[in-house]
Amino acid sequence: MNTRIATIVLAIGLGVSCILLATRIGKLHLPGNQQGYAPAQPIAYSHLLHAGEMQIPCLYCHYPAQTSRHAGVPPASLCMNCHREVTASLGAMHAEDELATKENRKPRRIVSPELQKLYDALALDANLQPDPGKKEQPIAWNRVHSLPSFVYFDHRAHVRVNVACQQCHGPVETMKRVRQYSDLSMGWCVNCHRQATKEGVAGISVHASTDCSTCHF
Repeated sequence: MNTRIATIVLAIGLGVSCILLATRIGKLHLPGNQQGYAPAQPIAYSHLLHAGEMQIPCLYCHYPAQTSRHAGVPPASLCMNCHREVTASLGAMHAEDELATKENRKPRRIVSPELQKLYDALALDANLQPDPGKKEQPIAWNRVHSLPSFVYFDHRAHVRVNVACQQCHGPVETMKRVRQYSDLSMGWCVNCHRQATKEGVAGISVHASTDCSTCHF
């Protein structure tokens, strides 16, 4: 009887251990695999807001992807195309407009804490003009997607044949904080190239090479 109970307990323990091990293995990443990596940034920039709700095209900010191998992070000056006027959330700005109307005065400039970081980096004063007493500082963005030094990836080659940004970067327009969506492994890239050659991209026939020298040289 005791032997039977011990066997049952052992079997249950073994089963639970297998389940826990399988769960852990599913979460394990091989060295260099940063899938799911989503670092906090010095300015809380939301792609959900800009690319999703506002529907700003990816290439408006990441325009170098059209002519360069790198998509790059846009200069802070590009942000000012919009944020010279939009200095806080639309809700906060509308609330100030309504309050100003009620109090019979001009609306005050409302600045969100995150946009204040942008203005500080650009050494701007309260009127968003260059402050001679300040010095511009680069924004230390944390890189999300990083390939090994022995891998060559060219954004422009993919943009030219209309590969959607989401193909590699996932649904960025739904991400409040950007994360690495795909594992960016060699197998993942090769499978995509094979599929593109077989099925085409956006209705266009392409030959996506799987030759080693295409990405490694």
